[in-house]
Amino acid sequence: MNFVKIALAGAALWPLASLATLGGAPATGTSAAPSLLRSAASLNSASVALPYSVRYTLGADGVAIREYVLPENVVFAVSWQGPVRPDMTALLGSYLPNFANAGAGTGRSRGAGPLVQHDGNLHIESAGRPGHFFGKAYLPRLVPSQVRVEELQ
Repeated sequence: MNFVKIALAGAALWPLASLATLGGAPATGTSAAPSLLRSAASLNSASVALPYSVRYTLGADGVAIREYVLPENVVFAVSWQGPVRPDMTALLGSYLPNFANAGAGTGRSRGAGPLVQHDGNLHIESAGRPGHFFGKAYLPRLVPSQVRVEELQ
C-alpha cells in the first residue's frame, strides 16, 4: 500500500520537473522536452535581434507552455494555452501568493471570468473556459525595454 502511495505522489510531481518557474532558470526538460522556438542567434540577418529566446513545451495534459528567457538564463515571462489550466504553482513559484491574492480580491467565484492583475512585481492575465484556457504572466522589472509585452503569446 505504501508503494502505491509513493508511486502516485511521484507521478503527480513528475510533470513539475519539466516546467520553468517565473524568475528562475528555464525548463531542462525531462518528460516533455522543450524546444527552442526562436532566439537572437536563429533569426536571419534582416530581422531585428530579439533580446530573449522562447522555449516551447507541450505537456502530457495538452497544455502548451512558452518560456521567455533572457540571455542570463532567467525566465521573465511565461504563457500558456490548453484544454486545462496549467499547474500555477510550478509556473509562478514564489509569485503564487500574488496570483492567489489577485483572484481573492475580485469578489468572483473561483474560476469565473478572466483575471487580470498587475502590481509592481507581477502581471498576470488568465482566462478561458473548459476545454480552452490561456494566459500569461511576466515580471515587469525583468522585461527588456525593447520588448512589447502585448506580443508575448
